[in-house]
Amino acid sequence: MTVYDELVARGLIAQVTNEEEIKKMINEGKATFYIGFDPTADSLHVGHFMALCLMKRLQMAGNKPIALLGGGTGMIGDPSGRTDMRKMLTKEDIQHNIDCFKKQMSRFIDFSDGKALMVNNADWLLNLNYVELLREVGACFSVNNMLRAECYKQRMEKGLSFLEFNYMIMQSYDFYRLFQDYGCNMQFGGDDQWSNMLGGTELIRRKLGKDAHAMTITLLLNSEGKKMGKTVGGAVWLDPNKTSPFEFYQYWRNVSDADVLKCLRMLTFLPLEQIDEMDKWEGAKLNEAKDILAYELTELVHGKEEAEKAREASKALFAGGANSENVPSHTLSDEDFKDGKVDILQILVSSGLTTSRAEARRAVQQGGVSVNGEKISDPFTAYEKNVFAEEFLLKKGKKSFCKIEA
Repeated sequence: MTVYDELVARGLIAQVTNEEEIKKMINEGKATFYIGFDPTADSLHVGHFMALCLMKRLQMAGNKPIALLGGGTGMIGDPSGRTDMRKMLTKEDIQHNIDCFKKQMSRFIDFSDGKALMVNNADWLLNLNYVELLREVGACFSVNNMLRAECYKQRMEKGLSFLEFNYMIMQSYDFYRLFQDYGCNMQFGGDDQWSNMLGGTELIRRKLGKDAHAMTITLLLNSEGKKMGKTVGGAVWLDPNKTSPFEFYQYWRNVSDADVLKCLRMLTFLPLEQIDEMDKWEGAKLNEAKDILAYELTELVHGKEEAEKAREASKALFAGGANSENVPSHTLSDEDFKDGKVDILQILVSSGLTTSRAEARRAVQQGGVSVNGEKISDPFTAYEKNVFAEEFLLKKGKKSFCKIEA
């Protein structure tokens, strides 16, 4: 099976501009391709995970990845998939986030000896002359065509700012510059980026008279059509300080039966033949498939040692064991205590196991909350600070744990 055929078989490819040409380049290891990452937070998250895995796969096949960090585009914010405007970041915030991204990307991509590049679009975008850009680039874009793009259409009702309207032009200009400066002949991105990517290929064609290519990656959606990588507490991050290896492991261990095989195909590096065998698994065997998924992905992001710890902690807890060493912990603040005590509802909210006291109350009343294996049925249950000197293992539902300290 060729590299391209495997990408298709894994369900990774959504749209391509010229399949025959792209297939040839990828299979022969002649693609110099880029994926853009706007530094909107201080960690990459599961939404970036599939792109990083794709870069790794293609690099292993001899192709050259360029990780484009959006030091310039991050100043504006991508409207794709958004119903509101992104928070404006300072230059200092963006630089800090870029530094964090660089460390995480190096776990997936080999940047040694020119095998891959890491480039920041601030190097050219922040120095652009506005009138020159309008003359040289703006003239190549049809406003009518831009307004038909999906990323803009969904924002028109609430109001699309002129700031965001420029995003497509900036992303297209990125591809134009990468094509000229680094010989980048392909752009990959999420399926919601299709319009922006076509803008880049068209700009290169109109300005340079040459062909460049674009391919979108299938968005990682669950069986209900919702983006994966979100929990009650927010995004599932690749930074262990934001989402612990145990929490990361548990997220994948708890995917639905309908999603486990798809995630194994799209995200892991296990042979397709092995995954196809799992298609026949049912019942308890599907739980084994989920464990394999969780372990493989945790090892990819956090390394073998952390994956082993997360697996052992999970097994111990769900078998009724007492090993909570690798379970995520939360330290209560002084503000959580009222008159020297903190109630169970506040602990649930403060730890992130619930998003509100109302949700916490329902969980207690429905019998879904326990402390050190003992069910809590009274929502007014409260604890003094000295209680937390001993182990205080909070559990909500069947799968959410947190070790509470004070």
